[in-house]
Amino acid sequence: MRLCSMITLQDVQNSCSWGGNWFAEIFVGKCETLAHILASVAAPARFRHSDVNRKKTRQHQWWCSDVTFHCADQELCEQWVRATNEQLSSLSMSNRPKSLLVYINPYGGKQRGERIYEQKVAPVFRRAGIFTDVIVTERANHARDHLKTEANLDKYDGVVCVGGDGMFSELLHGLVTRTQTDHDVDQNQSDAELVPCSLRIGIIPAGSTDCVCFATVGTNDPITSALHIVVGDSQPMDVCSVHQKDVFLRYSISLLGYGFYGDLQAESERKRWLGPARYDLSGIKTFLCHNLYEGSISFLPAGDNVGHPRDKQPCRSGCRVCQHSKDEHNEIRGWKTVQGEFIAINSASMSCACPRCPKGLSPFAHLADGTTDLILVRKCSRLDFFRHLLRHTNKQDQFDHSFVEVHRVRKFSFQPRRHELASPEEQSEHLKTTGFNPKISAQTSAVSSWSCDGEILHQAAIRVSVQHQLIRLSTLLPTIGPGTKQRDAKKINNNGKREDFPGKL
Repeated sequence: MRLCSMITLQDVQNSCSWGGNWFAEIFVGKCETLAHILASVAAPARFRHSDVNRKKTRQHQWWCSDVTFHCADQELCEQWVRATNEQLSSLSMSNRPKSLLVYINPYGGKQRGERIYEQKVAPVFRRAGIFTDVIVTERANHARDHLKTEANLDKYDGVVCVGGDGMFSELLHGLVTRTQTDHDVDQNQSDAELVPCSLRIGIIPAGSTDCVCFATVGTNDPITSALHIVVGDSQPMDVCSVHQKDVFLRYSISLLGYGFYGDLQAESERKRWLGPARYDLSGIKTFLCHNLYEGSISFLPAGDNVGHPRDKQPCRSGCRVCQHSKDEHNEIRGWKTVQGEFIAINSASMSCACPRCPKGLSPFAHLADGTTDLILVRKCSRLDFFRHLLRHTNKQDQFDHSFVEVHRVRKFSFQPRRHELASPEEQSEHLKTTGFNPKISAQTSAVSSWSCDGEILHQAAIRVSVQHQLIRLSTLLPTIGPGTKQRDAKKINNNGKREDFPGKL
């Protein structure tokens, strides 16, 4: 086993003199059994090691097991601790945070954010000697606004959100906006090259779905997420910037969905009083409506080196696609345009996996390759669309339908098709079938809205650009398991369809 990183240590003598906890960490290389060893002086003449390992029954969850070592006297105990300190100090890497800014959403999910933090997360931070400033949010966008204007970010090594995907989105917008403001970057310029954020973002899951946490950590366990933060793990992430003409709208890191998912999100917002159950009821209603939306979508395909959404190569720790994506980032390829009637237009910048959909919307999307997976679901019957949705919950390929195509892209834009409602009778019928109340004018739009990481965008015509590795999360992706590095390759043609051929990737 090889020592390859460390946690900065508190002063040993001070820790021993007042009987407090002293922590060190030894990171045992990238192997099947990840171990982080934390050593502390628990009492005179003894010290404790806390081993942080993956649970055998749940491979993505981490847990601590303590071993106490007894010494003949206090001096010998201090010598052991001091010797460990010296060994760790000789290592070159020190990614562990010393100070964190924590935002807690007390209303998200089942309203257990404060309890989860105090009972499960705060004790881990205290044992690791991490200083924390905790802010319990009082309104929507409280955390975003505080990060944009008030927070003294020089004091901290990272920011942490305790909540769901909405809370994470607040921190994302606040931190990215603050960084661009500090560097005089105009976010309204859709082609602007944004400056990456220096602070990492940690996620403690306490929301309804916790999609971002599940897709990046592999579990929605708060203690596991806290341990990832403590040991200084870091994962770069792409972020999509969404514009309408020269006006910045929002950032997206997971799902940007138009049509089915946009309608579902809009419907669920009207049923927030139901709690998490609103998503099930809204999904059923949206499925039964089976709305179609006409439009034109143009996209800039990514290079061949970043693979294809159907290549069976998941994004894992040490991902070669993400590591070499910068080499192809400036590759010039022609734009393509697709027109027609769509049930759903989805952009997935990560797998979007969650407990109910373990594979996710795009199982082989990559987190930091500078691309997003564009999924187009064309007009089809309710039964065919149900089959497509059902495949998200099993091992079948959800893209293996004639009415579904998927592309890995760096940019895309969408323009809805305009319709003319010639009479009040047609306008009334349009209202009944779509639930959209058009303005009284010669030209109206039968359009959906976009679901942007769980927030509604009412602007239908948008332009999306992928910002390469704009942020970093305090997490570590699972390692690639045996037998997954090389597989029988699947040749993908230019239309997003698959042709089998023998070989290895």
